[in-house]
Amino acid sequence: MLEGLDPEQREVATALHGPVCVLAGAGTGKTRAITHRIAYGVRAGILQPSTVLAVTFTNRAAGEMRGRLRQLGAGGVQARTFHSAALRQLQYFWPKAVGGAMPRLVDRKIQLVADAAAACRIRLDRGELRDVTGEIEWSKVTQTVPADYRLAAAKAGRESPRDPAEIAQLYSAYEGLKRDRGVIDFEDVLLLTVAILQDRPDVAEQVRAQYQHFVVDEYQDVSPLQQRLLELWLGDRDNLCVVGDASQTIYSFTGATPDHLLDFRTRHPGATVVKLVRDYRSTPQVVHLANGLLAQARGRAADHRLELVSQRAPGPEPVYAEYADEPAEAEGAARRIRELMNGGVRASEIAILFRTNAQSETYEQALADAVVPYQLRGAERFFDRPEVRKAGIALRGAARFGGNDSLLDDAVDLPSQVRAVLSGEGWTTEPPAGSGAVRERWESLAALVNLAQDFVVARPGATLGDLVAELDERAGAQHAPTVEGVTLASLHSAKGLEWDVVFLVGVAEGMMPITYAKTDEQTEEERRLLYVGVTRAREHLHVSWALSRSPGGRPSRRPSRFLEGLRPGSAAAGAGRAAVAGSGGVERGFTSRPGAAPRRRQRTPARCRVCGRTLTDAGEMKLMRCEDCPSDMDEGLYERLREWRAVQAQRSGQPAFCVFTDKTMMAIAEAAPDDEGVLARIPGVGMRKLDRYGADVLAICAGQTPGGEEDGD
Repeated sequence: MLEGLDPEQREVATALHGPVCVLAGAGTGKTRAITHRIAYGVRAGILQPSTVLAVTFTNRAAGEMRGRLRQLGAGGVQARTFHSAALRQLQYFWPKAVGGAMPRLVDRKIQLVADAAAACRIRLDRGELRDVTGEIEWSKVTQTVPADYRLAAAKAGRESPRDPAEIAQLYSAYEGLKRDRGVIDFEDVLLLTVAILQDRPDVAEQVRAQYQHFVVDEYQDVSPLQQRLLELWLGDRDNLCVVGDASQTIYSFTGATPDHLLDFRTRHPGATVVKLVRDYRSTPQVVHLANGLLAQARGRAADHRLELVSQRAPGPEPVYAEYADEPAEAEGAARRIRELMNGGVRASEIAILFRTNAQSETYEQALADAVVPYQLRGAERFFDRPEVRKAGIALRGAARFGGNDSLLDDAVDLPSQVRAVLSGEGWTTEPPAGSGAVRERWESLAALVNLAQDFVVARPGATLGDLVAELDERAGAQHAPTVEGVTLASLHSAKGLEWDVVFLVGVAEGMMPITYAKTDEQTEEERRLLYVGVTRAREHLHVSWALSRSPGGRPSRRPSRFLEGLRPGSAAAGAGRAAVAGSGGVERGFTSRPGAAPRRRQRTPARCRVCGRTLTDAGEMKLMRCEDCPSDMDEGLYERLREWRAVQAQRSGQPAFCVFTDKTMMAIAEAAPDDEGVLARIPGVGMRKLDRYGADVLAICAGQTPGGEEDGD
């Protein structure tokens, strides 16, 4: 059980008594260490599997932990998220502690917040609705009641999206609506479990008799409410192992704080403390950049930073690139990704990470143009996809009645059985051409085929029924298999993941750190967020930024302050170029600060050209107006463009949106450009599309027949 562990990991695995604090840097094998610790304790007879509760923060992490424990012979150990563990206890004890049926759990609280705003006669736009919902969530995990919100928010240095008195009013109305409708939200699951354990000593003793040993992963992300629940689970015992890294605290906006991790030794003076600093994930070049970022950090978390030591062979230096505008930056990333894929790198081993979800659309379009498959992390859940649900039904039926299924007659092993079943659902040995919905469905089915191949390696002799059971367990935990596509994700949602190649995009002032990071503490969290992004890369790391948002815009942006002294040339005063480290060249797509593109002064922030409201939605920014504001679009021109687009899509064998998205088409029809300069400035066009389609589009806008279209009629 201890073979293959390094000295520090082995120290973790053998520290089975008393409080244990593991300070684990990114890529240092913390999950390996704590799962071997649990399994070693089970094998040694010190831990009983049914009495161990391991908690973490995502269903994916919990599912991965369960899988590893099962492989190590500790399958009876409970590995859950805080919410999952609390919900299970709440459902079990509700009849005894409260009586009657437990209230219904609402998945999304934003509609309730909207109803509360309507009841208070407070008008919220979509952005404010999300922000107010976030404030309510923060209040609940910090155990702040509506009457105390104003003081608590001021003490925490939060910038409320509305007047604090209005937030308190909305929060109170929201709680009232929940009571009236007999529903609870996810924060209530923790609050109610805490309340029952506090008020009912008999229930608390029953829980403590069941769980006697606790492991908490990502302890730097624990909120005050979760810490209180953990204390109630523990009682007066100290059989606790916590694992975390203060330098990866990036969720303070949700109430997370590293104080519980940093104060652990104060609360438990006799605790065993182990530091994991051997980085097995990233090359020395990536680790050097990560360490350099933290070396400039300030604050309490920075005082406890871990200096990582790469255990991998040297790799390429990080690449730094500067672009004239965001579409050019996206096209540069897509072009480089296509080159990597042509060189043999799998799409699933590549990620594009950005600060805000609003940045996604530009990269979706660029990848579609380059015919690169992609998946959006945080979009529709894998097991909720229609094709995955249908595939599950087909596999379940084949497992039950396989002996009577002619599809399985020639299938001699589990992977071939799965391929045979899924061929009836649309899976083929070769992927369909292009991208879009058809390709996405194929990628989902291919992920199930790949999962079957990995599953039989881990469990030789596994049957189709065993695989169906594994899928059911993964679906319950939302532990999705790998989809073969480039991952598009925000830096926050990338936490806990890793890829061979990572593109960190938009690393410019105003985005990294984000504009609303005003205080030193908020700025330092932005630095930690970039650190998390850097440490997602195993080998190749590309860091880029754009000088303006749109083509032709004023090149007023500059690289993030976090890169000062780290990227080549940044130490020199007035440096305006970013060289490709180690190559002596300049990244393709790089432009000097003066810029070669024609300049057009843009107002910042982007505002609706009809009503003047600030625009934040990517689609609205493309149109330069609110969705609800009246359009001056030429309907006839729009229809002619749609007909032309359909022909182009058919010729190229790609979905129509790969030519131009609907929003870009609407923007063209509203602008009715009469020259290349005007057309180039429309978001979503870009130089590649201008070269390819510009003449046709301008001809259509001028009421002429585009060249070459007659041949297709």
